[in-house]
Amino acid sequence: MVSPPARYLVFFQYFGTKYSGVMETLNDQSMVGVQNYLEKAAQNLKPIVPIKFYISSRTDTGVHALCNSAHLDIQRAPGKPAFNEKQLIYSLNYHLRPEPIRILNAYRVASSFHARFSALSRTYVYRLLMGCTHHSEIPVFERDLCWAPVGGYLNVPAMQDAAQFLLGTHDFSTFRSLNSETPFRSPIRTILQVDIRPSSGFLSHHYEHRGLEFWELKFRSRSFLYRQVRRMVGALVAVGQGKLAPHHIKELLEIKDSRAFPPNAMAPPSGLFLKSVEY
Repeated sequence: MVSPPARYLVFFQYFGTKYSGVMETLNDQSMVGVQNYLEKAAQNLKPIVPIKFYISSRTDTGVHALCNSAHLDIQRAPGKPAFNEKQLIYSLNYHLRPEPIRILNAYRVASSFHARFSALSRTYVYRLLMGCTHHSEIPVFERDLCWAPVGGYLNVPAMQDAAQFLLGTHDFSTFRSLNSETPFRSPIRTILQVDIRPSSGFLSHHYEHRGLEFWELKFRSRSFLYRQVRRMVGALVAVGQGKLAPHHIKELLEIKDSRAFPPNAMAPPSGLFLKSVEY
């Protein structure tokens, strides 16, 4: 008699630079998704039905995750007990070894649980490096892990004032990029938290004399639109550079048109991290 599949919630992290994003892609592409590697590793568990990861939060090419999540069902051969959480973590990580992808935790969950739809909120952080007058001044250990906007320092108090306009429930049409899902997704989102705070760089205490400053922008919401965080960051940086005034963020929201977003202002993917998914 075949026992029903066991459902697990797994939390995982990845260094996103070499991937086309988290979602599965065709294997013949030059860059493939993190999901491809997760599912390839999972097939080594010898399930009787191929294992599919249902990812909670999409991330783009070059975007990192300190902690993303997914659920998966594992159906083992008759007589084989369900994996316990530690076995699952160790087995998947063993087969993920060559990749900068790691399973952090695993939990057995009810068959009705869904990693995407059961999530209460998602938190992203964006890392900025200030004080660089040229991209060659970015520490080699921070490559692909932050954005150093041209021109050195930013007016952080102005950025913090501007960020307050993003809080709450708004039509974020101006702050989303268009994709195939745009016609089917409401542009209404509720931003629960926006913070701009000093941060630390990797080994930065060893080069304090260089005057480099790391800052983190944190955003929390139930869900985000396509590239919404990168566009919000880009607009706030434009405020910090004096290209926009804080009240322009309010005006961009009121326009409700993605074409009104300032050209070339979207932040690059390298500084963006999915920090956590909350249940």
